[in-house]
Amino acid sequence: QVQLVESGGGLVQTGDSLRLSCAASGRTFSNYGMAWFRRAPGKEREFAAVISGSTGNRFYADSVKGRFTISRDNAKNTVYLQMNSLKPEDTAVYYCAGDCTRPMGTTVCKYWGQGTQVTVSS
Repeated sequence: QVQLVESGGGLVQTGDSLRLSCAASGRTFSNYGMAWFRRAPGKEREFAAVISGSTGNRFYADSVKGRFTISRDNAKNTVYLQMNSLKPEDTAVYYCAGDCTRPMGTTVCKYWGQGTQVTVSS
């Protein structure tokens, strides 16, 4: 059974940093894309960042570009999201996703974690 477990969320202040982790089990994702999405209160889930499996290429949503960095450690079957210069509008539940592709520029993923809450106070 594939499981993706996020950790690292919490309550921080504007301008602070957080690093989210997502540990995968049940299969190896080293050759597959991994991504982070988020859902803000009252809004639909939105894409944040994706990293490919084969090349390590990264793509970011405009809202996080320059502040967030996605990375992966294939030996640990883990993907990370380093979030810097956090803003109140970054407040959301952050979801890890695995086995992701980007057909026609939209990130589509097969496996999902349960999410971790990030709250940024002003």
